[in-house]
Amino acid sequence: MNAEKLAFMIGLLGSVHCIGMCGPLAFAVPSLKQGWFFLVADKLIYQLGRVVAYCILGVVIGLIGKQIWLAGFQQGISIVSGVLIVMAACSRLFKLSFLKNNPSFILSPFNRMFNYALKHKANHLIIGFINGFLPCGFVYLALAGALNTESVQGSVTYMFWFGMGTLPLMFIATLGVGFTGTMLRRRINRIFPYMMLFIGIWFIFRGLTLDIPYLSPANSETGSSICK
Repeated sequence: MNAEKLAFMIGLLGSVHCIGMCGPLAFAVPSLKQGWFFLVADKLIYQLGRVVAYCILGVVIGLIGKQIWLAGFQQGISIVSGVLIVMAACSRLFKLSFLKNNPSFILSPFNRMFNYALKHKANHLIIGFINGFLPCGFVYLALAGALNTESVQGSVTYMFWFGMGTLPLMFIATLGVGFTGTMLRRRINRIFPYMMLFIGIWFIFRGLTLDIPYLSPANSETGSSICK
C-alpha cells in the first residue's frame, strides 16, 4: 500500500469517529442563506477548510521531516513514530489513561476561536479551517505517517489524501444529521486501535532495516521507501 492510499484509508476509517467527535460542531454551524444549494455548498466548503488545515500541518511536519532526512535520522524517527503509535493503540485497547484524552487547557483556545467565529458569523471555510487544527488522535496518526515521507511535497500530499479520506462521510453526515448510527461508530472505534497497532509495528520494522522485502527494506532502500 503506497503512502497516499494509506493516508486515505486512515482518513476514511477515522471519519466515522470524527462524526461523533467533531460532527456536533459541524452540525451546529448554520447556513447563512436559505436553500438546498447553499446548504450543500456551505457544508462542502466547511470540509474543504479542514483539508486546507491538514495541508498546512503537512507543510510544517514536512519541513521537520526534511531536516530529519537530511540529517540521516529517518530510520530512528520511523521507529519512534511506530512506538508512539503502538502506545496510543495500547491506550485504547487496554483502556489506559495516557494519550487517551486531550487536556482542557489544549482545547480551550480552540473553543474560544470557534465561539468567536460563530458569534461573528464567519463563513464555513474559516470554521472548517479552525476545525482542522483541533487536537485529534487520528490527525496525530496521519502526521506520524507524513513525518516519514522524504519531502515537504510528500508530506503535504499525504495530509491532503488523509483529509480527502475524511471528507465523504463527514460531508454526508453534515447534510443528514445522524447518518451513521452509534453502533457503527462503536464498531469502527473498536477496529481502529488494531489498525493503529499494525501501522505502528510496520513503522518500527521499516526503521529497523532488517532486509525483509516490503516490510523492512535494507538500509540502502530505506531512504526512498519508508512510506511507499
